[in-house]
Amino acid sequence: MKKIEAFIQPEQFEKVKRELFAAEVHKMSVSQVRGCGQQRGYTESYRGQVVTINLLPKIKIEIAVNDNFVKPTVEAIIRGARTGQIGDGKIFIMDLPECIRVRTGETGSLAIG
Repeated sequence: MKKIEAFIQPEQFEKVKRELFAAEVHKMSVSQVRGCGQQRGYTESYRGQVVTINLLPKIKIEIAVNDNFVKPTVEAIIRGARTGQIGDGKIFIMDLPECIRVRTGETGSLAIG
């Protein structure tokens, strides 16, 4: 079992979601977050002061999958998120030692579904 975390541009989210659904990945958690990377933000003037905005809005998608769904999930995220520009995002894949479905008490890969 793996946990996949992807940080993407907000405007790419609908496309990523369509690609995930096409890959038969329907379960995910989504958060609006802020972060910085190679983009390094931008500056703007506010009331005569120059302000540096270096934490940019991103979407964080978290998906728990069984091992056989890791590659299709990652490929779907990449297809949906890639624009070829700096700031397209990052994907992290982590081992998931245990999963428990609260409603039924199922554990492991059965709990992920």
